[in-house]
Amino acid sequence: MRAWFGDTGTRRVRGAADISLKFFHFFVPLTRRPSLDDAPLPLVEGLHMKIAVLLLLAALAQGQTPPATPQVTTTLLGGNDYGIDGQGGRAAALVGPDGIFLVDAQSAAITDRIVAALKTLSPAPIRFLVNTHVHADHTGGNENFAKLGVTILGRPRLLAQLVKPQPAPNGQTPAPSPAAALPIILFDSPLTVNLNGETIQMIPLESAHTDGDTAVKFVKGDVLMTGDVFRSEGFPAAAITNGGSVLGLIRALDILIANAGPATKVVPGHGPVADRAALVFHRDMAVTVRDRVRQAIRDGKTLEQVRAAKFTADFEARVGGPANFISGFIDALYDELSKQGR
Repeated sequence: MRAWFGDTGTRRVRGAADISLKFFHFFVPLTRRPSLDDAPLPLVEGLHMKIAVLLLLAALAQGQTPPATPQVTTTLLGGNDYGIDGQGGRAAALVGPDGIFLVDAQSAAITDRIVAALKTLSPAPIRFLVNTHVHADHTGGNENFAKLGVTILGRPRLLAQLVKPQPAPNGQTPAPSPAAALPIILFDSPLTVNLNGETIQMIPLESAHTDGDTAVKFVKGDVLMTGDVFRSEGFPAAAITNGGSVLGLIRALDILIANAGPATKVVPGHGPVADRAALVFHRDMAVTVRDRVRQAIRDGKTLEQVRAAKFTADFEARVGGPANFISGFIDALYDELSKQGR
């Protein structure tokens, strides 16, 4: 059983934080499946220790160096807003006496390090966490934070894909997320949180990188979190199996540009912190390549011919990023534009 409350009117949740939104659902898990958390603590600790020792011995036996422990660093972005780099897509935190507001959870393996890093910035508890999209490098720590009493926010389609994951590009389907990892405040219209004197705007986007993307704007700090809709290194990447759309992603870039000013810190899910000019370049590049592919389709070119034309060549040095993002971008454009008949 789960309790589900819905409302299409405006609501404001009061306390140290005010949450105002035009549309939300409130989702409260009432039961959960048994897990290792239910086992006696000495048994769990002993099991984890044995596994760790066996993995270490196996690595040493093969002459391998054990993987380095991921480190977590925080960087002031503006106001009381900090970027968080560790393991996974870049996260961020607003800190202050009213509590901490997190954007993305990164990997579950480094939750304790994120918590420790935040304690050096503020003794206040972590109160809220919003996911920019469903991928595990942004949601992997959800369950850990929920167990600390953190309230998770996200889009309905993000929730749906955590409950029933879709196959990844490699064909593998992730395991369903436990109940504690699921967002309990859902929104499909703009949502605003007022906390620590800062205004935090959740900006829902149409299908872009996935079908449940959210950008986050810290208004006073002038910081815009883009999730993976924008990467400052690499061509646009739409996760098609997660409902993404490369044409929708290009339209979403227009929304990001509209929410960025000349001094805004634009914080991508991956890559160095950028600015509005970088967003404009990225959008203009994507539009140019889109139009080239569209014209080639009108001229009767096949996908192989479009690939061979190298429509991204004059941008590749500046855009950078993985080479497979180029072919993924071109193939997605060709597929979506062909289905449009133009």
